Formats: sequence, C-alpha cells, structure tokens
Amino acid sequence: MAEPSPSYSSSHGKRKRACSPNDNASSSGRTKNSTSLEDNLIFSDTLIALQLMRTQFPKLEKVVTQPFILQSQLYSSVKDRTQVDRDLESLKKDRVLRVFKLNTGQDDHAIMFMDDYLRQMEFAIRRSTGKKQDGSEVFEWFEKYVLHSKLDVSINHLELCSLLSHGGDAKDKHITVLMNAGLLTCQLIDQNMYWFSVPSIGPILKGLSQGRKEVLSLLNQRKYKEMLVSSLEKMRLKSSPLDVRFHLRDLIGSGHIKTVQTPTGLLARVSTD
Repeated sequence: MAEPSPSYSSSHGKRKRACSPNDNASSSGRTKNSTSLEDNLIFSDTLIALQLMRTQFPKLEKVVTQPFILQSQLYSSVKDRTQVDRDLESLKKDRVLRVFKLNTGQDDHAIMFMDDYLRQMEFAIRRSTGKKQDGSEVFEWFEKYVLHSKLDVSINHLELCSLLSHGGDAKDKHITVLMNAGLLTCQLIDQNMYWFSVPSIGPILKGLSQGRKEVLSLLNQRKYKEMLVSSLEKMRLKSSPLDVRFHLRDLIGSGHIKTVQTPTGLLARVSTD
C-alpha cells in the first residue's frame, strides 16, 4: 500500500512536518482529555478539526470501518465554509485525504484520511481475493493509477478504463471486481459514471439516516424543542451505531439544529429557519 501522505497546515497553505491523523489534535489549545462536544465544537483550523473528529469517531461493533468525518460536521466546527472548501481541495491535492459522495442525502459527503482509506481498501481486497475471483490484479492498478490521479468523487467509464489500462488489459470484469469489493458504485442517473466509495460502509449509512431522525425526534418531544448538549450526549440511540455527538455535529453543520450558549451550558435547539 502507498505511504501516508504528508500533513498540511490549512491555516497558511504551507506544508508542515509529515504527520499521521493519529497525531494529537490537542495542539488547538483545548483540554487534552476533554471529549465533550461543548469543549470541542469550534476550531479555526480545518486539519486540526478533522484530526480531532477522527480520534472521536465512535467505536463500532460488528462493522469494520476506519474513521470518517462528514463534511457537514466540519462545517459545524469551522465557521468559514469557504475556507473549509478551499482547505479540503488543498488536502485532496496533497493526497492527505479523499472525499466520498454518500447516498444518504444530496449534499452528504464523507471525508477519510488517505492512509485510513488505504487500510479500509486493504481489508476489502483481502476479503475479495479470498474468494479467488478472476481479475483481482485490478486492485493494484486501481490504487496505483486511479486513486492517486483522480481526486474527484466520481469517474466516467472511459476514463476509468484508460487509467486502469496503465496496469494491464482492463476489461469490464475488472470493473465488476472493483464494484463487488465496494470500491466503486454505479450512478443511477448515468450508468457510465461511477462514485468512488468506502467498502463496508453500508450498515453505517443506514444508521446515519435513522440516527438523524431519532436525535431530532428526541428534541421535538421537548416542550421548547431544546436540550442541553451535555445531557444529550449521555443518551444512547436505538437506531444508530453512531453516538449522539457524531449526529449532533452533523445536524448542526447541516442547519437542522442550532446551538445557543446559556449560563447552564450549551443548548441544542431544533432550527425553525
């Protein structure tokens, strides 16, 4: 697998020392041991926000997936959305991360650090090659010639075949192998277009959609449709393997929930806008 990409300082657009997303995100000056959303909601640096949210990704049972961050979660933590989009483009070009279109909503995108994605891909390859299917050589071609040259969330059939052909005689069976491994999904509107995808993420996306509804339902059941974030975070969701904090960041960033600072703490309130 490829070596992890160098890190990037999103604040100034200059390269820094190489680092892993595992590096402690507490360089933001926040309390190292604090895990509450109230203490770790707002950041001025895109990369630091990404690193911290990666470390706070819920521990999941029965699902093997590397941490990912929703773009909406990033918008909840870094207020300058234009700067976030600019930073993401730079981080993609530097091969620090990849962005994936999700099927849970029109504007839903997941962000995964490149070395995490390669680990997820490696797991999918081991599972696929264990089936001894014909065309497994395509995995090497895909990583070497497609992933590192095509940075968009999608790719068309002709370009995909062209890039794969740098490794060998690319045929339809090779694309089928990639789709069966969960690395590509065919677009419903245009069968000649493919989304790059994260293998084995399907069950989590189902929980993502249901968890959003459950958190909003919890708030809507309250008289004023609001609740302290600290109290919300202690609740366990029935419909999602993801924790409340994960869903709150998402719902705040997407505008479904707004936060209000009160003397008793940070309040989460259903948005009426």
